[in-house]
Amino acid sequence: MEPVSTAIKPPLRVKNTYLEPAQLRIPSPELLVNVVRLRVRQLVQGHRPLTQTNALMEFSDIALKEISEGKLGYEFPTEAEFVPEAPAVVVASPLTPDTLAA
Repeated sequence: MEPVSTAIKPPLRVKNTYLEPAQLRIPSPELLVNVVRLRVRQLVQGHRPLTQTNALMEFSDIALKEISEGKLGYEFPTEAEFVPEAPAVVVASPLTPDTLAA
């Protein structure tokens, strides 16, 4: 009897038709990955695509197509966010002169 082999699933690959034009819009690979990652997260949560899609497209392909068409981009903050400074907390010491006299 021959051993039963499990079916090998080929790895999912990003289609070059969407990747290359997206790299022209966002040349930094690290930045491109982060923009795609954030958009895929939105699409998984149920946000609608900004471009025409078909049923066979994966979320990463949709995000790359949106970037390549210029419908999705990024921007860096120009100023640091204003973070209000917390007031100092003053805690009374448990060793006050009144408690030591007792």
